[in-house]
Amino acid sequence: MTVQRLALLMTAAALLGGCGENAKLPFQAGVGPKPQLPEPTQSLIPTVKVSKAVGWQGTHAPVAPPGFKVQALADRLEHPRWLYKLPNGDVLVAESNTPPKPEGTTDGGSGLMAWAKRTAAGIVMSRAGADAQSANRITLLRDADGDGKAEVRTVFISGLSSPFGMALVGNELYIANADAVVKVPYENGQTEITATPVKVTDLPAGINHHWTKNIVANGDGSKLYVTVGSNSNVGENGLEAEEGRAAIWEVDPRTGQKRLFASGLRNPNGLAWKPGTSELWTVVNERDEIGSDLVPDYLTSVKDGAFYGWPWSYYGSHVDARVQPPRPDKVSQAIAPDYALGTHVAPLGLTFSDARGMPQNFSNGVFVGEHGSWNRNPQSGYKVVFIGFQDGKPTGMPIDFLTGFLNQDGEAQGRPVGVILDQQAALLVADDVGNTVWRVSQAQ
Repeated sequence: MTVQRLALLMTAAALLGGCGENAKLPFQAGVGPKPQLPEPTQSLIPTVKVSKAVGWQGTHAPVAPPGFKVQALADRLEHPRWLYKLPNGDVLVAESNTPPKPEGTTDGGSGLMAWAKRTAAGIVMSRAGADAQSANRITLLRDADGDGKAEVRTVFISGLSSPFGMALVGNELYIANADAVVKVPYENGQTEITATPVKVTDLPAGINHHWTKNIVANGDGSKLYVTVGSNSNVGENGLEAEEGRAAIWEVDPRTGQKRLFASGLRNPNGLAWKPGTSELWTVVNERDEIGSDLVPDYLTSVKDGAFYGWPWSYYGSHVDARVQPPRPDKVSQAIAPDYALGTHVAPLGLTFSDARGMPQNFSNGVFVGEHGSWNRNPQSGYKVVFIGFQDGKPTGMPIDFLTGFLNQDGEAQGRPVGVILDQQAALLVADDVGNTVWRVSQAQ
């Protein structure tokens, strides 16, 4: 069968609702603190179940549980990806998209699998434009009267390079671009930065299979922690292309020197400190193409020096036979994550809850923004979930907190990315398809 023939079959499969491995499974496997994992499966034609991006129509909006109110803090943004709250309550929004690829390269390699992924990405991003240029700016939002809507909206800083994570240390704001951490001076209440960013340290870039880089500071601001995703699904571009990737780096903000803090994390994104502790937590996007119900994306605490398996194994010691040559020595070192979020949900945002803004049943745990699947039938993710904590660890099943991002036709009205708490501990959600920052607060 020719590649052209297979391509036509794959396109038809996407339009008809997916095909390939485990296409008809009616449940979401691999969820919770002790997930049960099926055997891996592969097929010549991969599962491609995509959700066309259509945006919100009229007064439609996401849906929260009873007792909550959902409103737009700001809309008509340009691909809002990440959020950061400044000490005075101002909210920074990174408006960002994929950086341009180096000349002569393609993202994801060649062949049928790469074609499927590019096709999926193109359909999912159709509203914003799969190849839309990045706004490369951070916008400031200020809700001065506390009504849940931003009256002040300014371009805080522009001319960045696919910015994502942000962290304020003293009077310096650190920004994680796709290729470097940079910093600019900041004074409390400032609504615009005109200073030229100063490079702190370079980050692995290039083809950028995963381009988003997040950043958090520790309690005293002496260290920064930066996420760098892998440059492939399971190392198919060669391990040389993975140098310094699939990892969290610890950076000295004064000197720019860095060391590997944790590795084997295919694509870590959200970072958050567990309140009252020095425990760093993250959410990670795991690998694709071995079944609709493998591999679970996860939430985990991050231990200094720990290895989490990628690419040789997943969820601890489950060997990925696609990765050659095998490395049993690496598999034996792999740490199993704390909590499985479900397969292909694409967790990006992560923030701990706060009883100041949440009722008791949502006061102790984390909110996770799940961007949504492309390699699963039926779809998974496309929502914000809450995972409760007990005795310092995640427990139970995820609870849907903000839903409705998919319409009745399975099209994406929005897709959640970054999640943070605002000054009143209400939840803010960056929606990069709906081009909106949503605010979820307790109804009065």
